[in-house]
Formats: sequence, C-alpha cells, structure tokens
Amino acid sequence: MQKQFLEPGPVLNEKGEPIPGYSTKSIRTYRRKDIKASPFRIKEWDFYQVSDKRMCLQFTVGHASYAGQVGIMFFDFAEGVKLAEKGTFLVIPFNSLHLPEDAEKDHVIEFKRKAGMMRIEAKQKTRHLYFKWDDFEAEILLTRQNDNSLVINIPFDESPKAFYYNQKINCMIAEGKVKYGDREYYFSPEDFFGILDWGRGVWPFHNEWYWSNGTGYIGDKIFGFNLGCGFGNTSHATENILFYGDTVHKLGEVVFELGSDYMKPWHIYDKDGRLDLTLSPTYDRTTRTKLLWVNNCCHQMFGEFKGKAVLDDGTELKIENLISFAEHAVNNW
Repeated sequence: MQKQFLEPGPVLNEKGEPIPGYSTKSIRTYRRKDIKASPFRIKEWDFYQVSDKRMCLQFTVGHASYAGQVGIMFFDFAEGVKLAEKGTFLVIPFNSLHLPEDAEKDHVIEFKRKAGMMRIEAKQKTRHLYFKWDDFEAEILLTRQNDNSLVINIPFDESPKAFYYNQKINCMIAEGKVKYGDREYYFSPEDFFGILDWGRGVWPFHNEWYWSNGTGYIGDKIFGFNLGCGFGNTSHATENILFYGDTVHKLGEVVFELGSDYMKPWHIYDKDGRLDLTLSPTYDRTTRTKLLWVNNCCHQMFGEFKGKAVLDDGTELKIENLISFAEHAVNNW
C-alpha cells in the first residue's frame, strides 16, 4: 500500500496538510512558508554521522523553533568512552540557522560564535563538514557512492497539519581527521562511512521511535540499510530500504524486538521474510536533553549486525560483521 512519488510536487497541499508517500530521490518541494501550524511547532535538523568499527563522530545542527543545537559528539564505542562533546544550545532560534529546504541541492550552512564555528557545504556528490570549537577541530569529506536515498513524507493521526518530511542518505565514504588537544585521529575512506539524517516537519509534542542505519561492504559492493518504526502513520510509506551497489530496494513494515535490557541482542525483521537481522550491542550511547520544554532520551546502541537481506530480484545477501547502530528514542519537544 506504499505510495511512491515518481513526479515532482509539493510536500504540503494548500491547507498545509501533508501529501504522504516516498521517493528515492529528492523530487518533492518543501517550503517552510507552506506550513500552516504554529511556528513554535516547526522542527528542522541536519544530522551527520561518520563511523568505522570503533570510532564515531556526529554533527548536529537543528532546532525545534523554541530551542536548538549546534555541536558535535565524538566517542570510541569499542572502548565505551566519550572523547569530546562541543557546541552550544540555542534559545528561541526559530529560522536563524537558515537550514536548506532541499537536502540535495548545493548549499552552505554556517554558524559562528566566539567559541567556534560549524560549516557544512553540500556540492554535487560531496559534503564537506568542518567544526572548530575551543581546542577541538574536525574536517571531514563525505562522497556519495549511491545516488539513491530514502525520502518519506508521512502524516500523524493526532493532527491533520502534522507531518514528517525526512531524507536519509547512506553509502557515503568518509575521509579527514579530528584534532583534539594534542591528539589526532585520521578517517580513512576504506574504513569510515557517513550518513545524513535530514528532517523537517511538525509533529506531536510527545513522540517515540526506533531507528537503525548502517553502511558497509558485502563482497566488493557497498551495502546500506535504513530501518525504522513507531513514528507517524507509516501506512502510506515506510522508511525501510536497502542499498546495494548503485541500486535501491524498498521494504515494507519492520519490527524491532528487544527486552528491558538494551544491552541484550536486538532482533530486527520485516513481515515479508526479506530482512532478518540481529544486533549484538557493545555500547549504549545514552543522551538526555532537558532545556526549556524539551525532555528527550535516546539509547543509541552500537554493535555488530548479522543476518540476511533479500533484494527485489530475490538475491539473498548474507550480512556479518557490519558494525553500526540501532536506537530507541522517547521525546517531548
């Protein structure tokens, strides 16, 4: 029952209501001025993550209109150690960050303060990420290996004008370095991969989701997945998809099974027999944010994925030793 967008069109209709569906490229038009909800409910963010089998660097720039964040988090999940967290929270930023209305068009995001700066430049197939704050400096170049992505526009049952317009870009190789104090860390394109989680929308104050994303190699071809459930009305389109080489393969509903102990294995599978993964966590990166009305908690679990994925033509891929994450978030914002 998923609706695929094959032609250009708006994200919202004249009443400010979402037109639900999905695409594998950014062909719909999101315009902030088309939103009919309160400006205090608009949320926008760009989130980049770069990781290999032990290190992870995250860039966040975004806002919930009444609160925002610009910063990085750098950690060694193999050792279970947070190495750095730098940046700032913003009060009543609204649209002062000037985030782009299209994730794929060339753009520059730049934020400066006395303590430091963040600059993100997207140009054709590359993303140049730069962050300097106090004695921390990171410069990363991401290069796409698959022109497809996952783009969804889904409604919420709680309000006709609530929507979630989101794009996930997988399969980017990463190179660059981090300098922190007197230490340097190098990111090699043979080992490091990057993802972009790009979100715009208006949704209920209380929300919850499960999300998993990963990239690696199966044989000599790059492979990636994006999986999620629990957020919005996904009867029109799910965010579940596989990337393999330069192809893309859409999935239906996916189930996340886990117990009360986040460190126990997670079972992630679909209802059509095309996906069966087990995540064995080794590190729980728990983040909690309390600022003004914001009260968010997320358990992002890093570890090894094993299992299988089946492509559209029936080809079964064996997944093993793919190191990435799955998360459970409960938010009030």
